[in-house]
Amino acid sequence: MSDQLRAAAAPTPARGPAAPYDALLLLSFGGPEGPDDVVPFLENVTRGRGIPRERLKEVGSHYYGFGGVSPINAQNRELLEALRKDFAEQGVDVPVYWGNRNWAPYLDDVMREMAADGRRRIAVLATSAYASYSGCRQYRENLADALALLEREGAAELPRVDKLRHYFNHPGFLQPMAEGVLAALEQLPEEVRAGAHLAFTTHSIPTAAADTSGPVPGHTADGEGGAYVRQHLDAAAVIADAVRAETGLELPWRLVYQSRSGAPHIPWLEPDICDHLEELHAAGAPAVVMVPIGFVSDHMEVLYDLDTEAAAKAAELGLPAVRSATVGADPRFAAAVRELLLERAAVERGEAVERCALGRLGPSHDVCPVGCCPARGARPAAAGADSPYA
Repeated sequence: MSDQLRAAAAPTPARGPAAPYDALLLLSFGGPEGPDDVVPFLENVTRGRGIPRERLKEVGSHYYGFGGVSPINAQNRELLEALRKDFAEQGVDVPVYWGNRNWAPYLDDVMREMAADGRRRIAVLATSAYASYSGCRQYRENLADALALLEREGAAELPRVDKLRHYFNHPGFLQPMAEGVLAALEQLPEEVRAGAHLAFTTHSIPTAAADTSGPVPGHTADGEGGAYVRQHLDAAAVIADAVRAETGLELPWRLVYQSRSGAPHIPWLEPDICDHLEELHAAGAPAVVMVPIGFVSDHMEVLYDLDTEAAAKAAELGLPAVRSATVGADPRFAAAVRELLLERAAVERGEAVERCALGRLGPSHDVCPVGCCPARGARPAAAGADSPYA
């Protein structure tokens, strides 16, 4: 048994509106914070795939263009402070921790810290708003790995972890995004603004993974699958409607993809944002607003794939293009996280709950069902109906 676990604090019963939860974990991807971190970080991300170190150096070239620093950790620190500030102002006496899958602070270390602090019921917010293997189940697998490690290290009692529901259609996520689009439109020349197209962009994933993401109860024939695309389309429609209500403009829009990183023979979601820009230019579109609807913050895949590569493509085409902001540490998003925490806490106490959700799909499930968002190989996943750590 580790000294840290041996000295674990006695748990204090959770009280207040967040009971039974006694902690919130902000769980994210992580990123390098200097040139020497880039290859080790990419080794963490690609562990088990057998990718040569020289290839990782090539893949990491865009990090070196930003000094070897991904902005995601700094953005998570800002969100962490925003959450703590909101909780304190609203009387929610719950400590907020932060852990990453692929870089410090590592999830394993933070789980040890929480266990040592006597935390026994932990709500988890992942910095991914949508259903998919990489955006949901893989985080749940990482949580199961961290709990298994605590168990091997001799923890007398394992904390229970519950992942908060997908928040792609929560007002605190969509309203800042819509305002970002309005602000971006104002950056375009006035003569092209009324004809601008909206390109809602998110991370491409293999089509097989997209097809098995979910479920979306009541919205597919068998109650399963296709949630990744459906959720993005629903969120995009809400934002486009909000822009129309504010401006009176019926702007054409499409969901497009970026950041593909797989073998070329495997089908991934398309079209790519750069291909879409070429299509818009060929069709005579006067301007475009790129809306990073699939991302919570302006991390590397936004700064490089959109602000660098896509912006260069638009400039090459002579197509006026701007990029709207992500929600980041917007106070409304911090408030949404608090609402999601208190909503789930009330559910766990057996109380009736009114859930906030915009669009057609309604609020997502609290507990991922068995087999939700499967991977090729079965691995234990916490915080779901198939969790070995219920």
